[in-house]
Formats: sequence, C-alpha cells, structure tokens
Amino acid sequence: MKQIAIFASGSGSNAERIAEYFSQKPGVEITLILTNNPQAGVIQRARKLHIPVVVFDRATFYESERVLQLLRKQEIDLIVLAGFMMLIPEGLVKAFPNRILNIHPALLPRYGGKGMYGHFVHEAVIAAGEVESGITIHYVNEHYDEGQIAFQVSCPVAPTDTAADVARKVQVLEHEHYPRVVEQVLNALPE
Repeated sequence: MKQIAIFASGSGSNAERIAEYFSQKPGVEITLILTNNPQAGVIQRARKLHIPVVVFDRATFYESERVLQLLRKQEIDLIVLAGFMMLIPEGLVKAFPNRILNIHPALLPRYGGKGMYGHFVHEAVIAAGEVESGITIHYVNEHYDEGQIAFQVSCPVAPTDTAADVARKVQVLEHEHYPRVVEQVLNALPE
C-alpha cells in the first residue's frame, strides 16, 4: 500500500479531489491531511472523507522534527502540497527527495515565489496582459516554486477576463490534472 500525505492551508478543494480520485484506486491511501491553519476548510473536507487531520503551528513545523517523525511513522511515500502556504523546511525536503509535489496556479517560472499564490497570481497575470495562464506541478526544493517541473498545462486568458475568471479556469485544470500527475509520480517511485 502506497501512502500519501496532503498538506493544505485553505479550503481544500484540491485535497478533496485527490482523495476522491484515489478512493477508486486500490493500493493507494491518503493517510493524513496536515494543515497549519486551524480554521482551514480542508479540515471539514477531510472529516467528511474520514481522513485523519493533523494541525500544527509554525514553531512545530520549523523548530522541531515532529512533523517529519509523524510522516516517517506513517511510512509516507509521497507528500502532496495542495494550497499549502508555508515554505517546506530543508530537513523535510532532504528526507523526501523527489517525493514532495506542489501545484502552482500559473506557468512557472513566471508568477512564482514568496507571496505569489491564489488571487495574487491571477491579479498579476491580468495586470501583465497575459494571453494565457495555467498550472505548474513541480517537485519541491528549498525555495518557493523553483523545483523541477513535472507537468504544465495552459488555458487562454481573454482580454475581458478578470482575476476571478482566470482563477476559475485554473481551478478546472487543477482538479482535472493534479490527481493524475500525482498518480504518475507515485507509480514511478522506486519500491
């Protein structure tokens, strides 16, 4: 059985979509959902899906190895970031080399980096007059949005689109592609 841990900070729509996708796949389990936000919508989604939730604070994440120890105890094979807003500590990246995936709501390397998430990305895309946006799924390293790209797909941005319009188009791409790419990465991992 391959074990996935999902980290999320917000509403959790991608986490829910991934959990639903893998509920139909024997041999894969979403073992944990971890969040740094005790008010995150992902908590309710996880409860509805009967997935254990772990809430941690900044100090626990950056100043202790409790999260890493938990992931090891659960024998996690792959970590999936689904709207997780904290930089992954170097120790966690080193403990899970090429085993942490993130999704970014733009075509990296553009519109990435600290503070570039959610509506900030979509507003920047609109402000720049871009004709396309999309998603980037990438491996996580010690820097925001700089890891090796695993998958990208684009969507058009019309001249009349607002940031909210772009957000809706991007979310459709996220829900369609992220679970499948997670599965491909998981299947390619050495035993």
